[in-house]
Amino acid sequence: MNNFKIVPLSKAFVQKIKTTMTDDFGNPVVEQPATGLGPCRISLKPFNKGVDKRLLFKHSPFELENAYNQPGPVFVNAEDVDEYTDIFRFPPEIKANKQSFPLSLIGYNKDQMMAVTRLVGDADVEELINELFDQYPNIEYLHARNAQACCFICKIERR
Repeated sequence: MNNFKIVPLSKAFVQKIKTTMTDDFGNPVVEQPATGLGPCRISLKPFNKGVDKRLLFKHSPFELENAYNQPGPVFVNAEDVDEYTDIFRFPPEIKANKQSFPLSLIGYNKDQMMAVTRLVGDADVEELINELFDQYPNIEYLHARNAQACCFICKIERR
């Protein structure tokens, strides 16, 4: 049994962005056809290149302002999609496609200070998440990021 839960961007948060078409930093949201697989940060499903329309905006997955606060670009579907619901499993389409979704895991403590980083590489991402939470009791949560682009994919909370 996994000792974590996946936290995607919420539909409510993204609805606010869609309504104003401005991100939390005052930047305009960009709508464009999907040129890459993404994934959508709400559904955690890959985009259909050339078919789906996506929204690009700047996002910070942190609550505190400090040196580790890493705002950056994220993509969501322009169309309404459901939030990822299989929260006790890492999204299978991301897990299965290591070439398109190279992953890194970054662990943070309760003060939002970076405690550990790991490249997933050929490892099983779920096993690595479980190991990190077991080995590092001071980790409050992890961020899954694209290891090449460094952009935030989802939050992973300890269960």
